[in-house]
Amino acid sequence: MTTTAYLPTPAHHLSNPTSSSSHTTSDDVNFQGLPIPRGSVTASLSFYKAPEDGTPPHNYVEPLPGVPQRNWGDNWQNVELQDLRGLEHKFSLDDNAFDTFQNVPSEEREFKDDERIKRVYYPEVEKLLLDNVQGAKRVLLFDHTIRRPTGNRNPVTRVHIDQTPFSAAERVKSHLPNEAEELLKGRYRIINVWRPLNGPVMAFPLAVADSQTVQDEDLIPIEHRYPDRNGQTASVQYNPSQKWYYWSGMKNEDRLLLKCFDSDESVGAWGRVPHTAFENPNTPEGAVGRESIEVRALVFG
Repeated sequence: MTTTAYLPTPAHHLSNPTSSSSHTTSDDVNFQGLPIPRGSVTASLSFYKAPEDGTPPHNYVEPLPGVPQRNWGDNWQNVELQDLRGLEHKFSLDDNAFDTFQNVPSEEREFKDDERIKRVYYPEVEKLLLDNVQGAKRVLLFDHTIRRPTGNRNPVTRVHIDQTPFSAAERVKSHLPNEAEELLKGRYRIINVWRPLNGPVMAFPLAVADSQTVQDEDLIPIEHRYPDRNGQTASVQYNPSQKWYYWSGMKNEDRLLLKCFDSDESVGAWGRVPHTAFENPNTPEGAVGRESIEVRALVFG
């Protein structure tokens, strides 16, 4: 299989195109002529609230009749989010558990057929990771989610991390059972590659926390109960020391890398990035709903 050659640009190598001029440019408005929300903003984020009965938090992936789908609550907090535009050079996967890339073209345009997405878009994501994630020697893309206002998967407006150390190891065992014993002895990471499909993003952008500002005590394992198995994600308790960011006006050629787990203990303390969609109070009335795709990858080496 051949893939399109491209040279993505780490966003921290670029300057903010809107910061050097006070004049309105094409980077300031979307195709509707509406202003793209920019700059720091204070928004309400949903954090973890423990079950009132003291039982371990859990969630039924397929709701059961007469049983609440989840037993924990929401703790809404107003949080200041800084705009990453112009600050990209300050962050990396190893230090902060997220990274940014611009000018990444794709031959996939519609994102309506799963098999075509796997055939065309997956190799592009694999190449991006192999070329830009330090130490990466092998990549396995294990699933993706498309979110559209008209679809059945809406933006998740709850602060979370997709994996825990337990569930990350289980992913390796599940997807590569014959090699898992050896692979688990080396470095393995789970990285999500997130991009919009109808950028620039106007509504419900993605917020990320600098992993260095997140304490282990802030992370709460949530048991996800499937009909045939149990999995885990992590919910996140509010801590005023957490520092939050969003990347304003993400375009279709932008890529946001989110590290959900890293087995390397030298950077493991920063190996997970809380994230959530949020309602930006500066989103102009009439802005189109956000469409996006996230591809999840096991990265070895």
